[in-house]
Amino acid sequence: MPNTCRSMMMMLLMMLTLFSDPVAAAADQLSKLQYLKNSLFRRELLSGSAPHFSRLNGVGPVYDVRTYGADPTGRNDSTEAILNALSDAFNKRSSNGTLITDVYDLGGAQVYLAGGTYTISRPLRFPAPGAGNVQIHGGTIRASDAFPAKGYLIDLTPPHGAPKGVAYSYEFITLRNLLLDVNYRGGGISITNSLRTSIDNCYVTHFTTEGIISRGGHETSIHNSFLGQHITGGGDPKERDFSGTAITLAGNDNIVTDVVVFSAATGVFISGQANILTGVHFYNKATALGGTGIYVKLPGRTLTRIVNCYMDYTGIVAEDPVQLLIANSLFIGDAYVLLKSVNGVIDGVNIVDNQFSGSNQQNGIVQLDESKTPFNKVGSVLVDRNVARTIKIKSTVAKGLAQGNGTSWTVDFNPILLFPNRIDHVQYSVRVDDTALFPVHALRNTTGNIVVVESNVTVSASVYVSVAQ
Repeated sequence: MPNTCRSMMMMLLMMLTLFSDPVAAAADQLSKLQYLKNSLFRRELLSGSAPHFSRLNGVGPVYDVRTYGADPTGRNDSTEAILNALSDAFNKRSSNGTLITDVYDLGGAQVYLAGGTYTISRPLRFPAPGAGNVQIHGGTIRASDAFPAKGYLIDLTPPHGAPKGVAYSYEFITLRNLLLDVNYRGGGISITNSLRTSIDNCYVTHFTTEGIISRGGHETSIHNSFLGQHITGGGDPKERDFSGTAITLAGNDNIVTDVVVFSAATGVFISGQANILTGVHFYNKATALGGTGIYVKLPGRTLTRIVNCYMDYTGIVAEDPVQLLIANSLFIGDAYVLLKSVNGVIDGVNIVDNQFSGSNQQNGIVQLDESKTPFNKVGSVLVDRNVARTIKIKSTVAKGLAQGNGTSWTVDFNPILLFPNRIDHVQYSVRVDDTALFPVHALRNTTGNIVVVESNVTVSASVYVSVAQ
């Protein structure tokens, strides 16, 4: 529509309100102007004369993939169209300068999917490194049957030939309000050497490798999202066959919060330091069927925090944990924490204030795997203040009582203490029933987690013992 016609229509709308109530006229005028603006924009889209990007509500630019020829019905391949939109977004560098060194600020550019479903036949890779402050949002991306096996729908990996030695390839990339259907061809999102990437309100499914993998870089934030290889609400008859990993954190300082992992062999695999998981619900694959909720594979350098999580029939495994916190979490269905010895090192471990519920009294809430080598370098380990129902409590601190008439009292702490044959501290007190007697008594033994207290004369007494490992 010519600019002259547009101006005349707007002036007409304004004149219609001159003789109305001033307040009502102002509101009515704004409403009509907004309607006219939307109408004109829709006409431009239909006529094909619209630019490839626009600015809505003062933010943008917004690159609508439909104007590049992407098919929102999913019937036709939209790979090239979406890649062209990405290319334009990356080439429109603003005058705002850079973010971190060598990363240009794209001014909040948005690649908009407009609520459509788009089929792609190869990964969506950013055209160049060194860019940031851009988001992809608002639709569904589905892999076609021709999508390369082990590829990722969205791949934040620098292209071949990118400059070497750059600290970070991308910064402040946001993926929001997306459904990513991998069609059992590979993975959902791959992030490499990026800084401050945000994945918000995304649903990633039908992956065979990883739903999301973050390698190098740091400060990837994954929140308010859902991941599962198979779409299920739990109790799936094919759960035994679940494979793949929902999230892999192969870098430092990442955050996973308010996330649901509903099917995969492994929920979250961690091989980087200083990561935190909070508010995550795992029912990916039961431990009894070979699944793992969280696997921390960083022997001797763990630095991991797991807080307020829900381990639903699937547990936690940590290799040679050093500085590991597991707190305020719920474990049900005989889920437990397994501490696995690789080099025999364990230190700075706190497993506290958790709830456990099960059906097998033989399983401990915390267990040791010393099949390769025993834990022989044990530092500060606290397993305490946990509550358990129909599952065996395990702890590194315990209290016991022995009563009887004699010269020796024995308290066996093996049923509760975590480490075998290890008591570092003992406190005990003796209460003699006959207050006229004052026997001499002493701690005689702690071998094998069995505490023995003896007296020099036969008395009827109660012996209270507290121990710590």
